[in-house]
Amino acid sequence: MRDGLRRTLRRRWPAAFAVAAGAALLAWWGHDTQARGSEASLAAAGNAGGASAAAPSPASGASAPEAFGAAARAARAQQRTLWQARYDRAEEVYTRYREATRYPPESRPLAEHPDQVRPFEPVAEDKPLRNAQGRAPGGVRLRTTQERVFLSGGESVRFTVEAVDENGRSLPLVVERAAARSVPDTTALITIVEAPLAFTDDGAGADEAAGDGRYSARLTPQAQGFAQQAGTIRVLAQVQAQGQAGVAHFDVVYQPLVPATWTGGAREALERGSLNFYLGAQVRVAGRYVVSGRVFDANDQPVALLQFNGEVPAGPAEFRLNLFGALLRDKSPAFPLKLVDVEGFLLQPDTFPDRAMMQRLSGLVHTSRRYAADSFSPAEWSSEERDRYLTEYGRDLQEAEDVLARLGR
Repeated sequence: MRDGLRRTLRRRWPAAFAVAAGAALLAWWGHDTQARGSEASLAAAGNAGGASAAAPSPASGASAPEAFGAAARAARAQQRTLWQARYDRAEEVYTRYREATRYPPESRPLAEHPDQVRPFEPVAEDKPLRNAQGRAPGGVRLRTTQERVFLSGGESVRFTVEAVDENGRSLPLVVERAAARSVPDTTALITIVEAPLAFTDDGAGADEAAGDGRYSARLTPQAQGFAQQAGTIRVLAQVQAQGQAGVAHFDVVYQPLVPATWTGGAREALERGSLNFYLGAQVRVAGRYVVSGRVFDANDQPVALLQFNGEVPAGPAEFRLNLFGALLRDKSPAFPLKLVDVEGFLLQPDTFPDRAMMQRLSGLVHTSRRYAADSFSPAEWSSEERDRYLTEYGRDLQEAEDVLARLGR
C-alpha cells in the first residue's frame, strides 16, 4: 500500500489525553520513590543523632546535640529539594493536561492537524523510476498524483504521471500500456477484474494541458467493470524515459455502497455558548458515521477541525459539527466564519474496506453570521474522565504543596 494510502487510513483523533495521563504516571513513579526515600533519610539522620548523643566520637570535635542538629538540617534540606521537584512536576502535569483537554475532541484547533487543512489536495509522490525488478538505474524520476484514495458509488479518480531528471527538468515520456486491476485483500476467492486505461497528453478528457509532458487518465470503477468489487484497485502504467523502462503504480480503495447522501445546504445555531453547524442528509444504511469539516475565518486563517462521530439511524438526519465556545473566545477569529471541505463516511469495522464514503463537499459549504465575542461561553469542556483526571492530578499537587508548607518552603 502506498505511503499516501497509509496516511489517509489513519484516524486523527486528538491524542493529548493519553499522552498527558501516561506522562503523569511515569513522573509520579519516580518522584514518589525519591520522596519516600527522603523521609527514610530524615528518620535515619535522627537515629544517627541519637546514637551520637549516647556515644560521641572523640575525633568528631562536636557535641552530640550539634551533630544531631546538622544531620537533621541536611536531611530536611534534602527533603525540601525532593518535594519541590515533585511539586513542580505535579504543577506541570496538571497544567498540561488541563490545557490539552480545554476543548472537546470533536472541536479542536485546526493548527493541531496540519495534514487536515487541505484534505482534498491530490496525493503527490516523487520517486526514482524503477523497473519491474525494483531496480532504479538512476537519472530519471517519476512524479505522480492521484485525486483521492477512497471512492464510493459512481465517483472517479484522476491520475497523472511525468518524468523529470535529477534537477527537476521535464523529460520525454512514453506510456506504453496501463490498466486497472482488482487486488484480492483476503484469501477468499474473488473474480479478478482488469480494465485498460489510456494515459494521454493531448489536452482532452482527463488531461488538462496538451504537450506539457504530464500524462493523465481517469478511472471510474462503477463504469469500468468494478461495480461489484469492494476493495483495492491497483493501476499499473508501463513507461519509458531516456531509454529506461519502468512502472508507475497507484492504489485506490473502492466501495460500491453509497451509505448516505447530502440533502443540500446547512444551517447554524448558537446553542449553550457554542456555534453548531447542521448538515442535512438522507441515511440509507444505519451505523456509525464520521463526518469532518474545517472552519476558516474571514481572513482565511485556519480556526478549527470539527468532527461528528456517532451512531445514526436510517432516514432523514442532521450531522452536527460543534464549534466550541471557549475555542472561539480563545482564537478570536474574524467573522463571518467559513465551513469548508466536508467529508463523511460510514465506518465498517472488522472488514475491508473499513469505510463507505459519502460524496465530498469540496470548497465553501456554509458562511456563518457575525457574532460578538461575548456570545460564546468561556467555560472549559467537562467530562467524567477529564474531571476524574484533574481531581487526581490536583490531589497530587495539593499533597506536595502541603508537605512543602510543613517543611518551611
